[in-house]
Amino acid sequence: MERESPAPNAQRPTPAYRAGFGYDAHRLVEGRPLILGGVAVLFEKGLEGYSDADVLLHALIDSILGAAGMGDIGAHFPSSDPSLEGISSLDMLSRVGKMLREGGWRVENIDGTIVAQHPRLSPHTPRMKAAIAETLGIEPERVSIKSKTTDGLGFTGTGEGMEAYCAVIIMNYEL
Repeated sequence: MERESPAPNAQRPTPAYRAGFGYDAHRLVEGRPLILGGVAVLFEKGLEGYSDADVLLHALIDSILGAAGMGDIGAHFPSSDPSLEGISSLDMLSRVGKMLREGGWRVENIDGTIVAQHPRLSPHTPRMKAAIAETLGIEPERVSIKSKTTDGLGFTGTGEGMEAYCAVIIMNYEL
């Protein structure tokens, strides 16, 4: 028996849960503070970028926007907008969290990974989790942040830059 597919214009119900994935990478440079997960980390270099260049929060923002079907970070915070130069990524995350709630969604789970050879980041991840949870208005237990090295391989292993990956699950609470 052949299943009928819905008509192209048929209304489909919004799923109760959606998943999103984000990625970001930035070059390490002299003369900038290192901000990761909304937390200042003492290090001799910082990440280059138009904003504070927080790779973890940029990956998280992209994963949230993707899950909600709202585009990407560049669509909402374009580097061509001079008013956004130097913007805090926590401020961007707060704005995205508000947009998410206005759309009837909430963050259920965050799983992020920062890839960097140096500095050692595990001592800072509890503060990162707390900053993210507070900014999004969720419990810290819903946030997982990990840090990994590449044992000297690639641009992260040579210390040229850092990258981050983030997966998120959001739930529509209006259904």
